[in-house]
Amino acid sequence: MWEDFKSRLKGKVIVLGIGNRLRSDDGAGSILASRMKDKVSFTVYDAGMSPENYLGKIIQEKPDTVVIIDAVDFGGRPGGFKILGAEDLKTVNLFATHNASITVAINYLQNNLKVDIIILIIQPKSIALGDKLNQEVSRALNKLEDWFYGTGKN
Repeated sequence: MWEDFKSRLKGKVIVLGIGNRLRSDDGAGSILASRMKDKVSFTVYDAGMSPENYLGKIIQEKPDTVVIIDAVDFGGRPGGFKILGAEDLKTVNLFATHNASITVAINYLQNNLKVDIIILIIQPKSIALGDKLNQEVSRALNKLEDWFYGTGKN
């Protein structure tokens, strides 16, 4: 999985982290983005719950690759993660608190750019109210952070 992911990070790369930090593990994408900001050579945006607010910026930058990171219930073990392509969202049964906004964002980007969109989804353990990550998700973020540092470190 790592080699496939690494091989797709080509040209100008933008990372967009999505998540609600007030709903436990749902904040994983947002938290990972904020950890990586200014530590990798990629442009990194922590979109929180509003990825649509960053679409104009992304289009202006004309990236070759966009990586969207989000906590999504795909029926895996807590802290597990998968890498999907934009086309996979239509064929995979997923549950995210902001699935609609991800789909809208991807469609908008695809209509305005020629871009490879990679979706990195992380299985939450809980999306209950609270600002703490569960241990399994925290470990996954540490591993993913190492992945990004290995590919995009200055």
